[in-house]
Amino acid sequence: MTEAAVVGQDVSESRSTARSAVLAIGVGGLVAAALDLLQACVLFGHEIILVIAEGLVGDAGTKGGVFYYGLGVVLHVFISLCFATFYYALSRKLKFMTEYPLVCGLCFGAGVHLVMMLVVLPHCAFHQRDPISINGMIEGLLMHMVVVGLPIAYGVSRFAKNA
Repeated sequence: MTEAAVVGQDVSESRSTARSAVLAIGVGGLVAAALDLLQACVLFGHEIILVIAEGLVGDAGTKGGVFYYGLGVVLHVFISLCFATFYYALSRKLKFMTEYPLVCGLCFGAGVHLVMMLVVLPHCAFHQRDPISINGMIEGLLMHMVVVGLPIAYGVSRFAKNA
């Protein structure tokens, strides 16, 4: 085989791996974002989208309007895609993450909940107005485990090309 053929084959494999990475991250992240936003809207009403926007722009987000609703959805999807990218990157080194998506997805969802509660929410412009009850904390933990962790884990497990 000539050197050009080997280089061409490597480029083709590289493109295929990049495509599968984008597909895995996209499917997992977008499904997780859609399910999480749907369950949040069912539990808290559609104003929760404005609360997400308020996390970036402060009290201006409570005004409502198409811009702030759109901003809330975009921010929510961005955060979900970031978590999916992180899961994908970890799964490249820790192969068991794609072999056992149920257990790993549930654990990852719990980790997502902890990151949101301990890192993201305390550093955003939105400030919690009342303390979170233990029931609310457990409900949020279980929701993130199921509607965020599992879609991301199964998306990466199903669509990521094993290297």
